[in-house]
Amino acid sequence: MSPAPQPKKGRGARTNASGRFEPVAHEDFDDGWTADDETPPPLRTTLTPEHARKIITTNTSPDIGFDRSINPYKGCEHGCIYCYARPSHAYMGLSPGLDFESRLFFKPEGPRLLEQELAARKYVCKRIHIGGNTDPYQPVEKTQRITRGLLEVLQRFNQPFSIITKSNLITRDVDILGPMGRDRLASAFVSITTLDRDLARTMEPRAATPARRLDAVKKLADAGVPVGIGFAPVIPGLNDHELEAVLEAGAKAGATTAMYVTLRLPLEIKDLFREWLADARPDRAARVMSLVRQTRGGKDYDPDWSQRMKGTGPVADLISARFKAAAKRYGLEAPRHELDVTKFKVPADARAQLELFG
Repeated sequence: MSPAPQPKKGRGARTNASGRFEPVAHEDFDDGWTADDETPPPLRTTLTPEHARKIITTNTSPDIGFDRSINPYKGCEHGCIYCYARPSHAYMGLSPGLDFESRLFFKPEGPRLLEQELAARKYVCKRIHIGGNTDPYQPVEKTQRITRGLLEVLQRFNQPFSIITKSNLITRDVDILGPMGRDRLASAFVSITTLDRDLARTMEPRAATPARRLDAVKKLADAGVPVGIGFAPVIPGLNDHELEAVLEAGAKAGATTAMYVTLRLPLEIKDLFREWLADARPDRAARVMSLVRQTRGGKDYDPDWSQRMKGTGPVADLISARFKAAAKRYGLEAPRHELDVTKFKVPADARAQLELFG
């Protein structure tokens, strides 16, 4: 029997298995070292520029709620073990495991590309969502400032946008988010998966603490930004008992709306999550997976658009009922924040610059 994979300090995934498109599979090898031996240096993060041709991505998924989005980064240093974006690293010949957390790509030309796309004559203004795949305020944003640059462009154009994060770093940009929020040009969601510091540390190792996320909600709300709470993912048998407490804490901090998503385990995530669960919570691993399968028709995951976000069956129905009751109790029933698309305007200097290349 192979020994259990050893966790790496500051990382969520336990292994770095090859992506599903690779012709050769690589597996970790146990060389006899244990936790009692000297620990090697932490896995370092590498950053690679990605020279994209455009920055706005479109989709036709009927259950997402937006049809255009921007992701300044590929990969995410937060290391959330449940992250649905992990499989995207396989398209680049990298592992959805540790590679996803440590081999990151950033788009240095993002702000310039955004200005170019917004200034195009055929552009039609609709809400843009920032961070639909990976977190726009992950740790590398402190130095790269790609997200900051994008917000500056959006502000110049009065382009409405929503943004989601689990980082307190979003408060750095309250000078932009506040005025745009008050003008119905910006809204924010802060993801709070648990109030348990220990669970957050192992499940989301490099994300902000739950208290810091609640602080972000308060500072955004105080600045006039419409802000909501994302209790996502709900993991039956692991964090679902905190649903009401998270929504109550969010409401007290100033949130006016809330949403939830039931744990999704597509592609490589199912194996990564099982490895993590067996290591981090061995006492309840079997029960958690049993409950997860009960929300997915007896499978680890069902990708059908009609139910992939919430699941089906008695367990999923109970989560839904509890969420609706808690949202009503704590005043979080407000609909998704409506943004104003009528204020969009291409600045004169941006149009003049574009005409030089027309």
